[in-house]
Amino acid sequence: MEDEEKPPLAANHDWMSRLPAKLLDVPLWNLAVPGSHDSMSFCLDVSSPVQQSEPYLIRVLDRLFPCCTRPCVLRWATTQQSVLSDQCELGIRFLDLRIAKKPKGGGTLFFAHGIYTLMTVKEALSELATWLDAHPKEIVIISCSHFDSLTDEDHVRLADFILRLFGKKLCSSKETPTLRSCWSSGQQVVLSYDNQQMTLQHPELWPGVPYWYADSPDPMKVLAYLEQHKHSGRPAGFYAIGLNLTEDVPYVVLHPFQNMRKMTVRALSLLLHWTSEQIPGSEGGGVNILCCDFVDVSQFCSLVIGLNYKLLRGAGPFAADPICMVPGASQWDVSGCCHSNHTGDPV
Repeated sequence: MEDEEKPPLAANHDWMSRLPAKLLDVPLWNLAVPGSHDSMSFCLDVSSPVQQSEPYLIRVLDRLFPCCTRPCVLRWATTQQSVLSDQCELGIRFLDLRIAKKPKGGGTLFFAHGIYTLMTVKEALSELATWLDAHPKEIVIISCSHFDSLTDEDHVRLADFILRLFGKKLCSSKETPTLRSCWSSGQQVVLSYDNQQMTLQHPELWPGVPYWYADSPDPMKVLAYLEQHKHSGRPAGFYAIGLNLTEDVPYVVLHPFQNMRKMTVRALSLLLHWTSEQIPGSEGGGVNILCCDFVDVSQFCSLVIGLNYKLLRGAGPFAADPICMVPGASQWDVSGCCHSNHTGDPV
């Protein structure tokens, strides 16, 4: 799908504040929340070296043939194309932030996915804080993880910056957050920090959010993996389901003129159809956070947000079709949504 063929996107910048009153006291981990996988990969720096955590062979090739290695990594490591504030405008409320320190980058922290980003951690989080100020009833779940090459001192400095930046907006990990409870206390950020030492020291930081993904380029295998895990029961609290595909060496070799975006768009119809059949909630198969690549090329966000309305109907296996916010519509309606037969376009 070329850029000019993108469907119009619904404006979901304040979707949480528009949810019905009956959903305001539901724990956030029982709501359906749209998320972006590798949220910062829109600004990967092709001039940077590959990550230290990459396989040895790739690091050797990067030293010998950087002009070939880095563009290839960029093609397959780029999973988003919108800045964080635009992702939030689309309705994304879970951000997957993979933090790393460059080999010769001093104390400055970046993000990374194969290669490092142009934007620093402080710049990205500050942008997000500004967006939250403009949308006081929206709550964002931020997952900070990986921490490639960070030292204990780096963690201390990063945690201190987070606590100072968000302050009273941070929701304590000792609470059960709902929209109503967050609004009443001015809390807007659930910050997951995948480092036990830091979470033990700071109750404002939450443990790492479990993230289910299949590590496969085949969408059928991705969905089979997710179905298998769903039947084994959902984790307590927050958890994320990854609808993202993962390339492997054979796939890259067999598709030399493809990239992650083309691979994702080809699979979107199947992935979004599966998403439309999900139900949020505390039951064993209930979904919470659903993450996707290239969240701005489909109605993914509207589709996930619409799943919450199944909670109003006590949806079961024979529930009606899920509801989506149609661009330009004044109410939630299924006609014209991304999985409706009225569109003629599954994406």
